[in-house]
Amino acid sequence: MSPVKVSEAFAHPALFYRGEQEYTQQTVSFLREGLANGEPMAVAVPGPNLELIKNGLGADAEGVLFLDMTEAGRNPGRIIPRVLRGFADAHPKGRVRIIGEPIWAGRSAVEYPACAQHEALINAAFEGRAVTILCPYDEAGLDPEVIADARITHPTVISGDGREETSDAYDWEAVVSRYNQALTPVPDATVFSYEAEELPAVRKFGVAQAARLGLAGERLMDAELVIAELTTNSVVHGGGRGTLAVWAEQGQVVIEVRDAGRLTDPLAGRRPAQHGKPGGRGLLLVHYVADLVRLHTADEGTTVRVYVSA
Repeated sequence: MSPVKVSEAFAHPALFYRGEQEYTQQTVSFLREGLANGEPMAVAVPGPNLELIKNGLGADAEGVLFLDMTEAGRNPGRIIPRVLRGFADAHPKGRVRIIGEPIWAGRSAVEYPACAQHEALINAAFEGRAVTILCPYDEAGLDPEVIADARITHPTVISGDGREETSDAYDWEAVVSRYNQALTPVPDATVFSYEAEELPAVRKFGVAQAARLGLAGERLMDAELVIAELTTNSVVHGGGRGTLAVWAEQGQVVIEVRDAGRLTDPLAGRRPAQHGKPGGRGLLLVHYVADLVRLHTADEGTTVRVYVSA
């Protein structure tokens, strides 16, 4: 048998399903194939779908790692490092099989651009690795635009009856670029412009605003970490200065930092921290504690907008 080519090692099909029967049949079939091959397997899907898969597998579910994606993947930006890479890196020998469903009908319009970019960036994060990630999409419950994007972010598509075809629309980099959307400033946000010597002051200001807007306890500590990491990044990588804005939006506190830096690595903040190597953890930590991270980068600078629920 000839060795697998680098471009063929990673498999990333989308499953387009309608109804519980198609969902269960195709996901369970996918996992039973992995079971027969002796592959480590993980399932990260919304809670109700977890139960469908568990019930469908019966006793075979015992050897599968199950995660509720509404919790583990609340912020799409932490799915690659914490969920997908977390499992794959723990099983470095042989092929790994994962079901990941990051987009469901309850996702908001604010969250969706980050979800689409996540699905696109999986292709870069796992290029050349012996990993298969199946991503289910509810054709009946999701907007047609979401289904169309799935054909762009996945090289192959599996229909509810199990037929697999190559996607003629596949172009994951186009989705990353299209959803690199400018984030409009909020007129009533409280703003603090800072330089290096004002880092302690801007952090104190930001935490006070987050507390005033309702964050407390562990959530306020999360906001403090976000503010510290992002303002430091501005000073170190963003031209030595930046602007912090804090406001409330639909039950969440929003923390935004703008600076003159340019992110050229689309996977920045989405790689697990490398042991023994300092740096590279700031944006990763932000992804881990936030409920959502939206990011826009262009020649004139970068905006990072972080949502933290009370």
